[in-house]
Amino acid sequence: MTVYHEEIIVELGPDCDMSDITNMVREVLRRSGVRDGLVNIFSIGSTAGVTTIEYEPGLKKDFEATMDRIAPKNIEYMHNMRWGDFNGFSHIRASLIKPSLTIPVMDGELVLGTWQQIVIVNFDNRRRRRRILVTCMGD
Repeated sequence: MTVYHEEIIVELGPDCDMSDITNMVREVLRRSGVRDGLVNIFSIGSTAGVTTIEYEPGLKKDFEATMDRIAPKNIEYMHNMRWGDFNGFSHIRASLIKPSLTIPVMDGELVLGTWQQIVIVNFDNRRRRRRILVTCMGD
């Protein structure tokens, strides 16, 4: 069994900026040599999330609007009172979406639907350089 790790870096703007990292993950998988197994994509940090979505402008806006309804920016968070960085909403959103995603690999390919892309989302209230650890495991 092979276990291969590689870090990728993505620059993101604030407040739900999203980037399609599907091809980057495919390239890491190719370099790993894993043909059958799993790929785990993990965002290092507490104000970003990794998920899948149909990566198109309408859904990107819908996603941000949904996050604004679930964890609004303009309400009081105890985190803000403690640290004064006013990103309590960012931490809540990230914890709901989660920092990682695992995808099956068959015959050297990610098992994804036609319109299913892997994305990293920056929930922080400032621009961030996101570190993402991609781990490929299998034969």
